[in-house]
Amino acid sequence: MKGVFPLERFKETDTPFYYYDTDLLRATLREINREAGRHEGFCVHYAVKANANPKLLNIICQAGLGADCVSGGEVQAAVNAGFPHDKIVFAGVGKSDWEICLGLDKDIACFNVESVPELDVINGLAGRMGKVARVAFRINPDVGAHTHANITTGLSENKFGIAMEDMEGVIEKALSMSNVKFVGLHFHIGSQILDMGDFVALCNRINDLQNQLEAHHISVESINVGGGLGIDYTHPNKVPVPDFKAYFDTYARHLKLRKGQTLHFELGRSVVGQCGSLISRVLYVKQGTAKQFAIIDAGMTDLIRPALYQAYHKIENISGDGSLRTYDVVGPICESSDVFAKAVDLNECRRGDIVAIRSAGAYGEVMASGYNCRPLPKGYISEEMR
Repeated sequence: MKGVFPLERFKETDTPFYYYDTDLLRATLREINREAGRHEGFCVHYAVKANANPKLLNIICQAGLGADCVSGGEVQAAVNAGFPHDKIVFAGVGKSDWEICLGLDKDIACFNVESVPELDVINGLAGRMGKVARVAFRINPDVGAHTHANITTGLSENKFGIAMEDMEGVIEKALSMSNVKFVGLHFHIGSQILDMGDFVALCNRINDLQNQLEAHHISVESINVGGGLGIDYTHPNKVPVPDFKAYFDTYARHLKLRKGQTLHFELGRSVVGQCGSLISRVLYVKQGTAKQFAIIDAGMTDLIRPALYQAYHKIENISGDGSLRTYDVVGPICESSDVFAKAVDLNECRRGDIVAIRSAGAYGEVMASGYNCRPLPKGYISEEMR
């Protein structure tokens, strides 16, 4: 089963490029709003780092989501796309002064603070600007996640967040400051998580922390649990929309929110991952000593996930319908790691065939580079290909 694409338009377009099915994106956003809307106080933000294409940001903004940003550039991209300033949150372990000042100038909803030195800097800059910064503290819950080691973020060995044992002291310090207002706690345990048990473990840890804070008469206005929900890279056609019902229901069932508390989510991959494909042409079919190579014009500069994470993406020869052949699908970059898949079965490939690398809407275009002096890939939405 292959995806459905405007093949004739693809044949007229220079490759490689990203193609985004906005009908699927909008269907995904409707499902998010429907399932989150079943639970009082659930607020969803889009993790801009997953894909900052302005055309996609505009659609996501129109759906009513907030924006989760991890750099000043992302804050500005969210502002440019029309996200309300009071729905923009700014996380990140290393915020520079200009980035903090940008957030203060835009009166964003919240800074997710990751260290005491950062808190001191925010308080000082806010004082100079005559502002009061709303802050939440990112707590490292020491909760593992069943995902790739490079995208776990909630273990004590990771660089992110404040250790649980330091939490009370940091909150008390914030409460004594004049130019910050403590409003909540922030967590994020990893990405591409499909086991709901990982989120249950986070809920249990947050419940314990809330009890601990209440014993010291410290109230929390909001809880931010990050994102992390994964997608089905193996079956993008059969499972185009993630199971948001199970995801939101897990938190509703296991997290003990206090009266009036809001619960915030930061979803990225699960929003845009399945709507995007990297479209490429076959340059050559090369017979090696022991295997056959399909050499395409897209490379690791366009989609780095397979090289960086050994990530799997389903690949389809969308212009060929011949018998199946086994190929290593590789790019033109002068690196041995420029490999998209090994020993994958595709319809017989010929020079000029169009291939689609699926589930590439997240951490694809946004992570592209100009290595080997290659141009960055363009991104087209489906409305532009009709």
